[in-house]
Amino acid sequence: MHTVKAALEDALAAIDRADAQVLMAHVLEVNRAWVAANPMHVLTETQDARMDMLVALRALGQPVAYLVGTREFYGRDFEVGPSVLIPRPETETLVEAALGQVDGLSSDRDCRGASPRMLQARAGNPSVLDLGTGSGAIAVTLACERPALRVVATDASAEALEVAGRNARTHRCEERIELVGGSWYDAVPGRLFDLIVANPPYVAAGDAHLAQGDLRFEPGRALSDGSPDGLDSIREIVAHAKEHLVPGGALLFEHGYDQAEAAARLLGAAGFEDLVSIRDLAGIARVAGGRQG
Repeated sequence: MHTVKAALEDALAAIDRADAQVLMAHVLEVNRAWVAANPMHVLTETQDARMDMLVALRALGQPVAYLVGTREFYGRDFEVGPSVLIPRPETETLVEAALGQVDGLSSDRDCRGASPRMLQARAGNPSVLDLGTGSGAIAVTLACERPALRVVATDASAEALEVAGRNARTHRCEERIELVGGSWYDAVPGRLFDLIVANPPYVAAGDAHLAQGDLRFEPGRALSDGSPDGLDSIREIVAHAKEHLVPGGALLFEHGYDQAEAAARLLGAAGFEDLVSIRDLAGIARVAGGRQG
């Protein structure tokens, strides 16, 4: 049997240090700080064997998030698995932008000229539609950060909705999130929202990155819609967003590192105003959006 230090040294022959530490913490059911502080702790035979198995799977390319079953996002742990995309730090940029939009909503928005259906949509707490929720990371984070929100989260995958539901229950916001099955706006016919957010598939078909790293194991439908430029899903979301927004409502979505100009053109062509392009922490334009006039 190995000590923590010896097991980690063995693991480093196949995987990097950060991954080895995460796997060790998972096996021992402790955090990484405990692993670092207890190098001479002796693993049981079962723990030793499990660590060897996880290291072997990681060496074959399996994502660490899938091996341990969770990924941190916006300070919370979310269940993930092969049926959902692994939440990434750049998507926190979308959450920050959405929170800013929510905080900017005025309780006395101008309702002149609004139809009865629009007036009904404006009643009560602000509403957010999260299209293609996946693990529910965006919807759950918004519900936890702003408890007054009414959140509707959709996904075409029943398996993804099950994961999102479990994450909502874990973070005790299930009563404030409505999970609905369906493709994009098909899941919410006739409904209006103050804000629509989405992290749609935007990787172009044939992009070499789809055959590299963790992407090889993530659900292809969550990464690429099969279009040559990766923009078909964004086109559909932008084209029909105004049918589901109250007057003055906003749309925000994540896009690829090289799609900012295309996203702005689509928003402008659809009649959105006050267009925004927001960079992530790496300085890459990552989120686009605008407001319905």
